[in-house]
Amino acid sequence: MQGALDSDLTELGRAQAQAQGELLAAYGAEGYRWFSSPQKRAATTAEIAAPERQEIRTDPRLREIGMGQWAGRSRQEIAEERPELFSPDAPPLAYYGQGPGCESIASLDARVTEFLSELTGPSVIVTHGMTSRVLRCIALGLAPSAFAHLNGGQGVVFAVTGAGYFLLGESGTTEESFPQF
Repeated sequence: MQGALDSDLTELGRAQAQAQGELLAAYGAEGYRWFSSPQKRAATTAEIAAPERQEIRTDPRLREIGMGQWAGRSRQEIAEERPELFSPDAPPLAYYGQGPGCESIASLDARVTEFLSELTGPSVIVTHGMTSRVLRCIALGLAPSAFAHLNGGQGVVFAVTGAGYFLLGESGTTEESFPQF
């Protein structure tokens, strides 16, 4: 669990960032405002993906959900302590916000809602897995609890439009390929 840990971007992450920049250029995102989490792995991704001389504004509200005492631990280690959060009967991703010192989904929702309320036009937002899921919930008018039903993944670019959201660059992916709420 990375959470708020400030890790460097891996070589795979650097390659993914380059590909993300190419996808965004092909999508026509020039002229968009760019925002990034201040955490190194996201900020470096933004620097690699952004067009040359693009201003990137970092915003602490885009950081990843805090994992408290679970930061730096594996899911398997946590599952040994809290098997009920990982059982087949548990909701997907039920462990988020449940550990000692973990940030709650409500707190993540509040800070991302505040960030989104200040956007004034099309933007590229470079952030993290859980933050992206909750951000998309808000943008789509969903309850934050719907985060577990949205697609995730590393090195991906989601486009959010009035019709829903879709994954850029995946062959055969259209807005209709993703859940519409």
